[in-house]
Amino acid sequence: MKKKNFSKVFAAIALAASSVTGYAQTNLGADCGCPPVGSRPTVLLSTLAINGGGNDGDLIATNTILDCSKKWILDKKIYVPTGKNITINPGTLIGGQNLGTGNASALIVERGAQIIAAGTATCPIVFTADIDPMDGTFPIANRGQWGGVVILGTATNNLQVGNTYCNGTAGVGFIEGYASADARNLYGSATPNDNDNSGILRYVSIRHSGDILAVGNELNGLSLGSVGRGTTIDHIEIIASDDDGIEFFGGTVNLKYAACLFGADDMFDYDLGWSGKAQFLFGLKADETTAPTADNGLECDADDNKSNALPRSHPKFYNITLIGNADVTTNGDNSGICAIKAKELTEGEIYNSVFANWKNGFDMIKSLGTRTGTIESYHNWQTGFSNSGSLLVNCNTFLNTTNPLTIANSTAALLAADNTKFVADNNVSTATIPGFDNVFAMSGTTNNVSNKYNAVPTPALATTCSAPADGFFTTANYRGAFAPGVKSWLADWTYFSVYSNVSAATNGLVPCPTDVNGDGTTNNADFLQLLGQFNQSCN
Repeated sequence: MKKKNFSKVFAAIALAASSVTGYAQTNLGADCGCPPVGSRPTVLLSTLAINGGGNDGDLIATNTILDCSKKWILDKKIYVPTGKNITINPGTLIGGQNLGTGNASALIVERGAQIIAAGTATCPIVFTADIDPMDGTFPIANRGQWGGVVILGTATNNLQVGNTYCNGTAGVGFIEGYASADARNLYGSATPNDNDNSGILRYVSIRHSGDILAVGNELNGLSLGSVGRGTTIDHIEIIASDDDGIEFFGGTVNLKYAACLFGADDMFDYDLGWSGKAQFLFGLKADETTAPTADNGLECDADDNKSNALPRSHPKFYNITLIGNADVTTNGDNSGICAIKAKELTEGEIYNSVFANWKNGFDMIKSLGTRTGTIESYHNWQTGFSNSGSLLVNCNTFLNTTNPLTIANSTAALLAADNTKFVADNNVSTATIPGFDNVFAMSGTTNNVSNKYNAVPTPALATTCSAPADGFFTTANYRGAFAPGVKSWLADWTYFSVYSNVSAATNGLVPCPTDVNGDGTTNNADFLQLLGQFNQSCN
């Protein structure tokens, strides 16, 4: 790596004038006029709510506003009731309390309510454990310290009466981990609205969440139940969740610029007929290969009930980069260790992506087992069946993956035609990618990085698959979540970019820090923004 050198005079002037404290979030929201985190008085969110029980409450105001003048504490399950809003201003910090097994603190946005959490790149909104000092020292191994964020809407799902998580009305379910008898926990509708608008989540970081109530009954970093496409969700990161990073339970909501790092289960999980779009997703496992520190990259389900319910899940993905930890031993609930785990009759489309360090690459179910009918996810993918072509995995690169293509986590049932199709669909299995460093090592207790990764292929990996010009997808004619030679969408606001002990974890994601505005040149326009960043490495 190269270093940018500046004259001693220029550096001295800059350091004398600088009011920037450097990479940290003890000064979260400073660009928005927010006070230092340590000086913010704490306010229990339950004081703004009517008690609904021993461990929950409903916000009282028609529009509850959380600003950055205080540190807000989720000391219960706090509900935003139907017809009400919660507005979270840029730079705001929300801390979730650890209430013990079975009593996870969380923020739940009910059907017909809205969350307006529109952070910015320089003033993101952070949800984390209430004991996190926000200086980068809180260990990433501290997963499941609180519940998470739950958004519930009225868009389509495929729940049928009698299904697990159906409350007795077709199209209406209760969110995983919550009481089925409580109407506040319901999502979906007998008369769904696919354009339902639950608000905005933008530049939001959710850390150390995913409290597990019981085995198989977990809370995710971000849970989305039948959320509609009128909702805006972009620039989201989930750090050290004890369950999935982001999980979709039906719905039509779209997702753009999202990262899930150091979680203990799947990075991105969908089920129950989710049919949204997603582009520019990044995932990174912790490097703990001897413990169950993550399962799949994408876990893809049509319906866990094996009921052949319609509509089947059919999301469209472009430009993903998911880096595993090369673990090949299954543990506990982590039974796949697949980059793409295509389960239960799922449909969907995955293009222009890079998957590195996985035991299995693209895994499908072929045996019908207890399912009625004649097809499973394999038959949706392979040609010659009634639903062929409804599951597409095209133009992807699998790096350092033991088994790029599998059926039921094994190569034993593969046919020659399966491997032929996998290659014909422009998928590539390789041991190396120019510019891409998939080896990563980071202490789970000190957060110190001893071996950094680089998730940016250089030069860009060519592709023959193009995203549609439909108003959502961005034209990005390369594979993976990041383009070489431009400022990364992870820069400035994410966990890796704000802490000095972890910001060195990546090469390639952020240009030379002196080129603050990302225009490719360090000049006077960068001066005021680079004052606190002298003598840093240019990646």
